[in-house]
Amino acid sequence: MQSGHLASGDGRFPAALMLRCARCFRHPREGCILLSLLFLLAAGPTAGDAETAEQLSTFFGTKSRYEELHPYLLKDPLSLGPPQPGFPLPAASCTPLHLNAVLRHGTRFPTRKQIQKLGSLHSLIQLRSNGSAGTCPAADRLARWTMWFQPDMDGKLAPRGRRDMEMLAGRLASRFPSLLAPNRRFAFVSSSKHRCVDSSAAFREGLGQALYGQQRQVTTERNAMMTEVTEINDKLMRFFDLCEKFVKCIEDNNTAMHEVDAFKEGPEMRKIVGNIANTLCLPVNDLNADLVQVAFFTCSFGLAVKGITSPWCSLFSKEDAKALEYLNDLKQYWKRAYGYDINSRSSCILFQDIFKHLDQAVTESKSSKPISSPVILQFGHAETLQPLLALMGYFKDKEPLKAHNYHRQMHRKFRSGCIVPYASNLLFVLYHCDQATSPEEEYKIQILLNENLLQFPHSGETVSLYTNLKNHYKDLLENCHFSEVCDLPSNTAEVG
Repeated sequence: MQSGHLASGDGRFPAALMLRCARCFRHPREGCILLSLLFLLAAGPTAGDAETAEQLSTFFGTKSRYEELHPYLLKDPLSLGPPQPGFPLPAASCTPLHLNAVLRHGTRFPTRKQIQKLGSLHSLIQLRSNGSAGTCPAADRLARWTMWFQPDMDGKLAPRGRRDMEMLAGRLASRFPSLLAPNRRFAFVSSSKHRCVDSSAAFREGLGQALYGQQRQVTTERNAMMTEVTEINDKLMRFFDLCEKFVKCIEDNNTAMHEVDAFKEGPEMRKIVGNIANTLCLPVNDLNADLVQVAFFTCSFGLAVKGITSPWCSLFSKEDAKALEYLNDLKQYWKRAYGYDINSRSSCILFQDIFKHLDQAVTESKSSKPISSPVILQFGHAETLQPLLALMGYFKDKEPLKAHNYHRQMHRKFRSGCIVPYASNLLFVLYHCDQATSPEEEYKIQILLNENLLQFPHSGETVSLYTNLKNHYKDLLENCHFSEVCDLPSNTAEVG
């Protein structure tokens, strides 16, 4: 298997139950099963809409539920799923020494900007419906839809997002019982954004429940964990905001997203815009790709935030959803991943910090000292994880994602919904192996993405000697300096 693909799980399930997750993996037997009933319909949508929503839900990109990767969690949110061969390493020979986790916040509400765009579209549809005298059922139906998004929601963590974090904490406590254990010290780091700070608090609460049970009485150990200060560190969790070259050349550069803009005006999106305008009995010039994308995101938020089938979903076919997923992936690719080198290299500061703590754990272990930071939990964004994974070489396609090669990219590795859904997590697990035959073999490492083993780019294996991994990333660890990467000479405007 090539690097960038998740390692296979056991997957002893009937073939018909594995179709749902096959598109996120090269082989459909990678730990995914299909649940025939994903959610109960809310009042309003028809049975046909429910079927459509289920078809669309795997195409929501960065707005995807974590359960799209692990459908069994819908039935049991604390389930660890099918066994993964090779994980964890045999307890008789190797013991987890250090866990460094980078996590995306849980399910959030739409941002103020998204809510404002939706309000504009909804008003447009209401105006059309008022003048249609009942001749446009689709517009009439959406005109009656209650706008439940409020501007003050503005990207905040939703109740389901809190649950995402609580349940993830419980699962990680089960996966790493010797590290996430009572009386252990946990370091919490967060972006300054409220959805990340709140995700940290929810994770902490879930961890407390997993380690100390449901009882609310305060113990010395539980109180120590619950009152541990969360360090706000945007230098690590929002490095992109502090990288001058990224901000000027990518974020504030109107031409940097030219592939995204080209796809918005391309035949696939023009067809979708035209069909939806026809469905809503609107002049095609009243709609554009941005408004259509907002409608699609509204469908995704209904499912992710409320667990319902939104009537907005009925506007889209599965083929529409594939194209809209690609539009989202194009933006992620060109703004956060392989489109420009600065996207990934700006994350060197986080990458090096992770290895600094791994090195520290190795040094302390060799000196027979207690590990000062056995568990580090860092709460950031999709924009934190995606550049870091690109820096490490994961999910890179042979052909870049571009506006004109949509149809050739149907089987691409780079699918943001499979990489950074809500509550996505990247785990670095360092082991001490006391039966090693040489000093180099004494420390091994595994990396998991969304609780699935990743293969290492340099070997294709799911476990590596720590020294070998450091050698593979030697240049990034030694020669990628944030100031050199991100400082921008005066009068520089080129993209790179």
